[in-house]
Amino acid sequence: MSTKTSRDVDSIGDIEEFLQRCLEDMEPDHNDKGPGRPRILPAMALWAGLLVCVLRGFSSQLAVWRLISERGLWFFPRFPVTDQAVYKRLHTAGTKPLEELFEQISNVLAQRFQGAVSDKLAPFAKEVVCIDESTLDAVSRRLPSLRRIPKGDSRLLAGKLSGAFDMRRQQWRTVRFQPNPQQNEKVMARDLVAELPAGTLLVADLGYFGFAWFDWLTDSGYHWLSRLRAKTSYEVVHVFYQRGEVFDGIVWLGAYRADRAKHAVRLVTFRQGGTMRRYITNVRDPHAFPIRSIAEVYARRWDIEMALKLVKQHLKLHLLWSSKQVVILQQIWATLIISQVLQALRLEVAYKAGVDPFDVSIGLLVQYAPQYGYEGRDPVKIFVERGRDLGFIRPSRRTRIHAPTIPDQAILPAPPTLALSRTPRYANRNCHRPIQTSQKVN
Repeated sequence: MSTKTSRDVDSIGDIEEFLQRCLEDMEPDHNDKGPGRPRILPAMALWAGLLVCVLRGFSSQLAVWRLISERGLWFFPRFPVTDQAVYKRLHTAGTKPLEELFEQISNVLAQRFQGAVSDKLAPFAKEVVCIDESTLDAVSRRLPSLRRIPKGDSRLLAGKLSGAFDMRRQQWRTVRFQPNPQQNEKVMARDLVAELPAGTLLVADLGYFGFAWFDWLTDSGYHWLSRLRAKTSYEVVHVFYQRGEVFDGIVWLGAYRADRAKHAVRLVTFRQGGTMRRYITNVRDPHAFPIRSIAEVYARRWDIEMALKLVKQHLKLHLLWSSKQVVILQQIWATLIISQVLQALRLEVAYKAGVDPFDVSIGLLVQYAPQYGYEGRDPVKIFVERGRDLGFIRPSRRTRIHAPTIPDQAILPAPPTLALSRTPRYANRNCHRPIQTSQKVN
């Protein structure tokens, strides 16, 4: 990656200018440099048109053609190409240029906003990452081969996205595309976290619950946090603290010989209103990861749900432009690139306004920031200075979990001779084995 982009970009308020500078570092495709007649539509203009269409909220592939052939884009001339020529270019161009652009932009954003990222969330962890997946919407039945498939049939679904989301930086770390929307979410679990550094705290919902998965994470050097699935048997081996319905202790998962985990884990429970909260983690030190912090971190699992909402709803990934997989992947890539920039822009606004990032409306940021930038106005300045008056900054309505605080002196230390591992036995050994049908999106 050229150092020019990261050095020259002082703000990403003007998103299109930021994208333009990043695109300038892209290598032209081979046909643009080779012998013979050069292409009428250069690669940079093609990808710029795709990204700008996503940013401006356009909802069809034809919008890319109209933008670059009729409306005009940035400093480019209007290109005399047909809609079919643009469609063919997209279909044959693949996704590698967008993959590289995604990585480049993610690195630039990580470098720029390093000082704005707080490590107050689970400070013992190197990183805090949540994993989840989401099914893409159905493709249009415009092709003759698709018209014979009834509406609502799962064969019309475009696939699904599995992702690892950095909760501190509010950025996608890894995304995988799976063509089969029915595939069990556990299949890709190990692949999602394989590139994360040891010491990362991984948060996941009950869809990923499994003894073999938990043991693999522990053996691989990861911290993890999960809810306790109902009716899961366990055996208490040490109690740190217990009073009423508040419990903190070490347990063996699996009280029966047929299915039991290898490593002892920590179980914490407490009641909030009418709900009994039960969490398990391999962070067995209650001083390093208190009950209150456990509850706060798991409540932030919704960060990835909100990130998926940004991608699918606000950036309109629910409106797929094509039934061709390569074009679907290009739309996914472009949407993820724009979402990275918008998430970073929200972090910049929050940092300069001195508020929590979730107090900055991502929906209004999507709606107004590109418009202000297009008008030559600074979106960051407007959001910071007038955000509260205009409703861009308002108290977040996210649910907050209130957990008890246990004094350090009330915690009974575990004896140093306490056994914390045993011979495991998994009732379902292959539930986390990755398969080869997924496609890398980061």
